[in-house]
Amino acid sequence: MRVLVTGGAGFIGSHYVRSLLRGAYPGFEDARVTVLDKLTYAGNLANLAAVAEHRDYRFVRGDIADARLLADIVPGHDVVVNFAAESHVDRSITGAGDFATTNVLGTQRLLQAALDGGVGTFVQVSTDEVYGSIAEGSWDESQPLLPNSPYSAAKASADLFCRAYARTHGLDVRITRCSNNYGPHQYPEKVIPLFVTNLADGRRVPLYGDGRNVREWLHVDDHCRGIQLVLEKGSPGEIYNIGGGVELTNLELTERLLAAFGAGWDMVVRVPDRLGHDLRYSVDSGKARAIGYEPRVDFAEGLAETVAWYRGNENWWRPLKGATR
Repeated sequence: MRVLVTGGAGFIGSHYVRSLLRGAYPGFEDARVTVLDKLTYAGNLANLAAVAEHRDYRFVRGDIADARLLADIVPGHDVVVNFAAESHVDRSITGAGDFATTNVLGTQRLLQAALDGGVGTFVQVSTDEVYGSIAEGSWDESQPLLPNSPYSAAKASADLFCRAYARTHGLDVRITRCSNNYGPHQYPEKVIPLFVTNLADGRRVPLYGDGRNVREWLHVDDHCRGIQLVLEKGSPGEIYNIGGGVELTNLELTERLLAAFGAGWDMVVRVPDRLGHDLRYSVDSGKARAIGYEPRVDFAEGLAETVAWYRGNENWWRPLKGATR
C-alpha cells in the first residue's frame, strides 16, 4: 500500500503520518508513505523527526498547486490523504489569496493528478467551518455550505471540487469535516497553544469579544483515527463529520487554561472581536460512528497532556513563537 500524505509536515498531517508509520492502524503496517509539503510557516520537519529514518518514509518538498510536480509524484500511489491547506482564519481575513491558491486551486490540481495517476482513494480533510454558524442543534452532512470567512469559503470550494470529481469522473473521493482540533505540535497561532505558550512565558492571553463563541473540541489522535476509518470503511463520494463531542465557550476554555497555570483573569486581555466571527460550531458525527468512529480521548486528560507537552517542549515552540510575533 502506497500512501501520499499532502501537508504531512503540519500539525494534523504529521500526527497521521507518525501514527501510520508506527503501526497504529491495523492492516496498514506495511504502508509506504510519501509526504508532500511546501513547508510554509506552519509546516515543520521537526514534526516528522520521529519517523525521518523509517524505511517506509519519503519526504518531498513541494506545492500541491504545482501540476508538473504532482504528475511526477502522484502516479503509483494507492491513496491520497489531503491535509494541505492554509488554515488560520485570522490570516485569511488579512490575505485571502493564498487560501484560494492552496485550498482551492491546489486541491483541484491534486484531484486531477489523482485521476490521471490512477489513485484508488482520495480523502479530503475538511472542516466544520464550511457549514457556517449554528445557534442550536448540530449539523449533519446534508446541511448546506454557508461559509463566513475566506478560510472556510476556500475549504467549501475545495469540497465542491471533490464532489465534482466524484460525480463527473467517478474518482473515489471521501470528505471528512472535523471540529476544532487540539494536541501536541499545533502551531502557536491557534488558541490553545497560543494561550499555553503565553502563560508559560508569563504573558497575558488575548480573548476575542465577549468570549461566548462556542467550539466543539477534538483531540488530534481521535481525528486521525476517524480519517483512517473513513479511508478503510467509508463509501466513495460520501462526507463524514468527525467531532469530539465536547462543546465549550471560549470563556470556559480560557478558564481551564488559566487554572492549568494557577493564573487569574488578570492574565486575560480583551481584544476586539474577529470580523465575521461565527458564534457556534457543532457537528453530528452519527454517520462516522456508524462505521466505528468514537472519540477516545477524554477532554480534561487530553488538555492536561497537551499543556504538559508544550511545557516540556519549549525548544519546539519557542522559535515558532518568535516568528509568529
